Amino acid sequence: MTHNELINNIIKDGYLKTPRIIKAFKKIDRKNFVPEDFKEEAYVNAPLPIGFGQTISQPLTVAFMIELLEPEPGNIILDVGAGSGWQTAILAEIVGKYGKVFAIELIEKLAEFGKANVDKYDFIKKGRVEFVQGDGSLGLPGKAPFDKIIAAASALKIPKAWKEQLKIGGRIVAPVQSSVLLLIKKGEDEFQEFENPGFAFVPLISNGESAAAEHWKKYFRKPEENV
Repeated sequence: MTHNELINNIIKDGYLKTPRIIKAFKKIDRKNFVPEDFKEEAYVNAPLPIGFGQTISQPLTVAFMIELLEPEPGNIILDVGAGSGWQTAILAEIVGKYGKVFAIELIEKLAEFGKANVDKYDFIKKGRVEFVQGDGSLGLPGKAPFDKIIAAASALKIPKAWKEQLKIGGRIVAPVQSSVLLLIKKGEDEFQEFENPGFAFVPLISNGESAAAEHWKKYFRKPEENV
């Protein structure tokens, strides 16, 4: 399968709908974000290992979540658990030269891997992406507020820090247990919530939640997948 065939299949299946998002998916080649050992499988619609128990997400899952997020040109977005940097680069293409994506990854080697991958598109040099090695569950208070927040790993609940760092009218799209949640901030402490069940993700890990990560290991024996 080719890159274009993969994207066209996701469009045909109804996961990609918005022209600006489709354009970004077509420009940002997934093959540039997978480890060398998996280059031949880059266009398979499935998650792939990137090391340290983490994956590059299934393309249809990334499409589904970005469509829920509704990124727009000029947005400031927090991308939690950036990993390979593929989702980060897609978002950077969408937000354009007046927007910015802050990508945060806890695992130092993966942060280096993701940053190097995103750099293939000059997004860091252009100032569209800032890659940070740190605990994503805490958000990035020094860079808040954000228009949108998206996460690629499953938490037990949406962290309070993300809710506080989101602008009123902003969106959070993140996995919680086996669902993808969409939260729309209506007021300082008021959120509209929509649940989309039927997914499985690797667990969100943080410096202060090792017990939670251990708890979720038994639910994630296989790599992340859409079920």
